[in-house]
Amino acid sequence: MEHLRRVVLLAGPSGSGKSYIARQTGLPVLCLDDFYKDGDDPTLPWRNGRVDWDSPDSWNAAAAVETIARLVRDGKAEVPVYAIGADRQVDTRTLDLTGSPLFVAEGIFAAEIVAECRRRGLLAGAYALRRPRGATFLRRLARDLAEQRKAPRVLLRRGVALLRAEPAVLRRQTGLGAEAARASEVLRRVAHLLTGHPAPPATDDLPGRGR
Repeated sequence: MEHLRRVVLLAGPSGSGKSYIARQTGLPVLCLDDFYKDGDDPTLPWRNGRVDWDSPDSWNAAAAVETIARLVRDGKAEVPVYAIGADRQVDTRTLDLTGSPLFVAEGIFAAEIVAECRRRGLLAGAYALRRPRGATFLRRLARDLAEQRKAPRVLLRRGVALLRAEPAVLRRQTGLGAEAARASEVLRRVAHLLTGHPAPPATDDLPGRGR
């Protein structure tokens, strides 16, 4: 039997506004950053003596896909609540789609599960949000400082590193099957999907971690 619900995956560099744009669609939103592994998980990747939270291996892709599949099948699911400052899951909550035919799953690693969601018939569309790099840097730094995610000097150092890595992040995400698009284009295409028809070709183009 064909599923009545589908997921829209929204990727993009850390701080690019994925959560905000996801809410702007008016659809139920699954935060994929809540599927990070706990800080004491022995399978976490390490780099230069620290946990590499920007690696997809720091994230539980299998659990994210299974939760998406449950939402598509049942219309509701228990989802984790993750505290980035504490590096661990601290709670769970019920996400109920309340009859919506689409929902958005957003996060820095959303593109990592495009192929699997497509293979399982769960996918409506997949996009990689892009903005000017300077704007993303300032947005990310302001967010992380306000939420006290780490010490200010750590956040600044990491922000500069992410600024430099952003073109490579977008190339990886589009290589995994997410279409590069600005915020207005994402909203336009999601609105079209809600009509029940495939999204039109993107008008955006791409030259050459949500934490």
